[in-house]
Amino acid sequence: MFVTTLLMFLIISTVWKRDVFLAFLFVAIFGFVELSYFGACLAKAHKGGWFPLVVSAVVVSLMSAWHYGESKRHAFELENKVSLDSLLSLGTARVPEICLVCSHVTSVVPPMFAHFVTNFPAFHQILIFVTVHSLMIPKVPVIDRFHVSRIGSPDVPLFWCIVRYGYKDIGDNYKFETQLIEKITEFLKCELNSKEMVILEQSLPGAKTQRRKEPRLQCLQEASEDVNELMKAKEAGVTYMMGHTWVIAREASCILKKLVINYVYGFLRRNSRCPATSLGIPHSALIEVGMVYRV
Repeated sequence: MFVTTLLMFLIISTVWKRDVFLAFLFVAIFGFVELSYFGACLAKAHKGGWFPLVVSAVVVSLMSAWHYGESKRHAFELENKVSLDSLLSLGTARVPEICLVCSHVTSVVPPMFAHFVTNFPAFHQILIFVTVHSLMIPKVPVIDRFHVSRIGSPDVPLFWCIVRYGYKDIGDNYKFETQLIEKITEFLKCELNSKEMVILEQSLPGAKTQRRKEPRLQCLQEASEDVNELMKAKEAGVTYMMGHTWVIAREASCILKKLVINYVYGFLRRNSRCPATSLGIPHSALIEVGMVYRV
């Protein structure tokens, strides 16, 4: 509890932007109470004061095991990243829909998607890799919530989207899809504007007007085709793809690591809330890819 009180000093002073004196006053009052309680437990450990100490030790152990398992899982995903070009070179079939591939990693293709494509060589026409970040602020404005970028060649409709939520933001699946599609449409229009600027800069002052218009008309046609393709894929349906992973310690690992990863961390993951539930994803639109991580 005292550690939480110390962390509240940072929350009050940096996140809530309150006066440092107010944060110090909070820590002084609650810290005195908690340290007094801790000292009383130590003084009467032989008369039953050991019980809250044991409970605290168990809670700290569970939190440490969860943090250790999550760090190992994240490290496995970064170490086993797959090149997107190698997946596209498989000549896979395309399904006329939008697929939102949800993962915890950014800027790399998650291993579960590579596992899915390798065993089932087909994916959706438009792929959007989505990474959700939880920020230490109450709410994130809608205009700053989505950050969209393109992956690979402009000829392939692949996008990367980082979604940022505050701890008071309430997720709405329908609004999320609508806002994401609108943001990608704006991104395509911004790409069109940047292409037009490049064409205008590269045009010679003495060039004919008709020659200047031809590249611009071609860019307009390509942008309209991209937007139309996006709208048609949205009408066909939106599918979510998430990984359903099992984290297992390697055979050469020590007994303590196997105990923490296979039993403690595995128990916590099985009893934790499913990410699809927290994001409000409908069960009918969800694809879960099973995969075993040996860390």
